[in-house]
This record gives sequence, structure tokens and C-alpha cells, in this order.
Amino acid sequence: MLSLYTTIMSSRILGSASPLAKYLCRSQQVVYPAWRAASTQAERKVKVNVPETVVSTLPNGMTVATESLGTPTCTVGLWIDVGSRYETAKNNGVAHFLEHMFFKGTGKRSRTQLELEVENMGAHLNAYTSRETTVFYAKCLSKDVEKAMDILSDIIQNSKLDEQDIERERDVILREMEEVETNMQEVIFDHLHATAYQGTPLGRTILGPTQNIKSLKRQDLTNFIKTHYTPSRFVLAGAGGVEHQKLKDLGEKYFGNLGKTDDTSLQKDVSFKEPCRFTGGDVRIRDDFMPLCHVAIAVETCGWKDPDNIPLMIANMACGSWDRSMMGGKDLVSLLATKFASNPAAHSFMSFNTNYSDTGLWGAYFIGEGQQMQLITDYITTEWVRICQMISDVEVERAKNVLKANMRLQLDGTTPICEDIGRQMLAYGRRVPLEEMEYRIDAVTPQKVKDTCIKYIYDRCPALATVGPCGAVPDYPSLRSDFYWLRY
Repeated sequence: MLSLYTTIMSSRILGSASPLAKYLCRSQQVVYPAWRAASTQAERKVKVNVPETVVSTLPNGMTVATESLGTPTCTVGLWIDVGSRYETAKNNGVAHFLEHMFFKGTGKRSRTQLELEVENMGAHLNAYTSRETTVFYAKCLSKDVEKAMDILSDIIQNSKLDEQDIERERDVILREMEEVETNMQEVIFDHLHATAYQGTPLGRTILGPTQNIKSLKRQDLTNFIKTHYTPSRFVLAGAGGVEHQKLKDLGEKYFGNLGKTDDTSLQKDVSFKEPCRFTGGDVRIRDDFMPLCHVAIAVETCGWKDPDNIPLMIANMACGSWDRSMMGGKDLVSLLATKFASNPAAHSFMSFNTNYSDTGLWGAYFIGEGQQMQLITDYITTEWVRICQMISDVEVERAKNVLKANMRLQLDGTTPICEDIGRQMLAYGRRVPLEEMEYRIDAVTPQKVKDTCIKYIYDRCPALATVGPCGAVPDYPSLRSDFYWLRY
């Protein structure tokens, strides 16, 4: 692990130096005995990195990262830098299709044997696909780590991809697509991406279009594996009762041959990620027979590594969220929540800050009755312009506390910790300690929040998606004009 001073200073790729970093810089000017300086530096390192995230790289390029907690259970998994963003219009949906196929049997385990083996261990095996990441992980007893690694390596490297299984899985995925279409939040966010990133990979859905699911062949699946499932894009993460050296040894044992192929045509640099230009615009699917109107509005922001991401997260917390099940009305802390609670036609809103490697969407998803959607939409845009200019010191301080609390509460258990390790290793190339994140959050001033919001929100072209009785939702020119106040 790097020293604390090096770690803090290297964080400038994510943001400006924190108060702790400045303190450490000043402390270099004080002369201490050598033994005392070493002891002080070690104490600081231990304080910030407890428990420590240990990182190694295998000879084949795979990254291994662990956080040992000494618990009787653990979570181990593979975080892979590949998702629907790496697909083309022709094979869109193949990454998610593969996620399904990897559980249908291997050369030495049938599907039934695989399920029985996992159940006999009392373990949980799961996977998911996003636009930039594919994940396979197992939660098990610490003594069963090697069994879990054997299963994970087997399904990734030795999946049969049987033709009959592929045909059966088409129907499964098509039914899944029908279920997703009933989840309005999923539908809205797919439409939001489609209009925000028109004509780019980020604008496509993760499941892919129906015609692709019906036409994908075994060769499409194998080509995608050989092209993108290379060791350098894998992070083997572990959290809980797992020792780093043991997981590293198991990684070499079970994944040492990962990515080796005799097909030289597939041995190429596939690290290039097509830029996804934000276009903005709107998509409206009007259905006056639906009881409620669902709307999502977002502006383009920055990627994971950009230092502006932290002020944007604070602004996101300041906007907050609300639904009818929450107590309170005019006494709610969030000004936006107060407005929603005062209108019987408003049902809920949720602020979001979605980041990718080089871009992001910052916005809100809200639900209301159709005839009031112009007023409800005005609540959102008015609040956004307000925080660009008049967010108070108290609001910023409260948002910081909420953000820090959420960060810690979300890491309750080995699975979310393992998820955090894998995601951060892919996003940042290292695990950012919570204490470092908190120092950087505390260093953000109200003026910095305003400046960042003006940069990304004020007088910017948004993307809008709406489904339902959306006749009252403002047209795009009117919506666009709401992002600018003449008195600013």
C-alpha cells in the first residue's frame, strides 16, 4: 500500500488536496527523530486505511483486491470492465445474454450440478450486467472460498454455450424484457439514456432490442468473450473472512490461463471506449389511460474521476427525495420536498447522480398526476436554478452529512464492501478510503457547490423522458428556458 501522504496527494486526480493533505504537507517541515517520524507516518496510514484494502496484480494482468474483516463469511467476485457500452448496434444485448448463459452448465458441471453445489455450500451465486460493467460474485462461508473460486472460474472459462440452451434462454430473456417494460422506472431511464446519448452505445439498452435477442448466435457469444474477457479487464475482489495471499494464490490457480486463445485475429487492443456525445432532447410516450405521469430530467455532468463529481454529489443530496409514504409536510427540511408535499397531485421524486467513465447524468425522476405536471416540473427546474445561485451554508453542511452517512451505511456487509472494492478499482484504479472521501467532502465550500452547479446545470440543455398522460409537461423550448434566470 502507498503511504498516506502519497495516497492523499494522488487523490488530486479526483479532487483538490484535502485539509488533511495540506496538514501532512506542512508536517513535512517539522524535524522529528527518525523513529518518531516513521511511527507517526505508520499511525496515520493505519488510521486512514483500517481495514486495509490490499491490491496485487497477477502475472496475466488480473487485479486482486481484498479487505479482510475476520468474519466467518465472505464475498468474492469478478468485476469486469465490459458491458453494453462495448457492444455494437448489431450485437447489442450480447453481454447480458452471456450473463445468463454462464449459469447453464460447463464442461464438468451441468446446470443442475452447478445449482446443487452452490446450495449444498449454503452459498449465494449472483450476477448482473450494467452499461460499463459485468459482475459475477459468490457469498459463502470463509472455509468455502476455494470452492466458490472454482465455480466462478469454471462458469467464466468453460461454459458450454450449448445451442439448445441458447434457444431456451432467448425465451427467458424475452420474458424478462416484458417484465422490465412493466417497471416504469427502468423504462424511463432507458428512454432517458436513449435521448441523452442519441446514436451512441450509452443510448442503447442493456438487454438489447428484441430482434437482436432472436438472432444472436453462439459465434457472437464466443467472439465477445474472446475479444473482451481479457485478464487486464478483470478485478478479483474479496471482502470478509478472506486473506489476500490466499485469494491471490487461488486467482493464479484458477485464472492463470484466462484470455488465452489461438485466434490471433482477436488478439487486439480493445481498451478503446467509443466516446458517447451528449445530445439532449426529449422523448414523450403519451398514454392518457395511465393514472400517473412518469418524468425524468437530466443534464450532462462528468465521469467518476473528475473532481467536480463530489460537489455534484453534495448538490444531489441537497435536492433529496420524497414520496407520499414520508411523514411531514411544510416542516420538511428539503425545499423541493416541501413543494411536492404541498401538492396533492405530486406523488414522489428522486434525485440521482449517475456516473460513467467519461460522462454522467445528474437529474431527477418524479411522478405526478397528468394535469399538474407543468407545475410539478417547474418545482424541479426552479430548485435546480436556485441551488446554482442561492444554496445556503446550512443546506450544504446538511447535504455533506447526509452524503457521508449514506456512504458508510451502504457498506454494511461483505457483499456491498466487495461491490465497492470492485467498482472503485475499475473506476479509479485504487480503493479510496472512506476517511479520504470524507476529508474531500468536508473541503467543498458552498461557493464551490454553486460554481459547479452553474458549470453543469445553469443555462444547459437537458434531456427529458416522459411516459403517461404527459400533455401538460412543458414543451422542450419552455423547459430549456427554465434553466436560465434573467436576474442572475
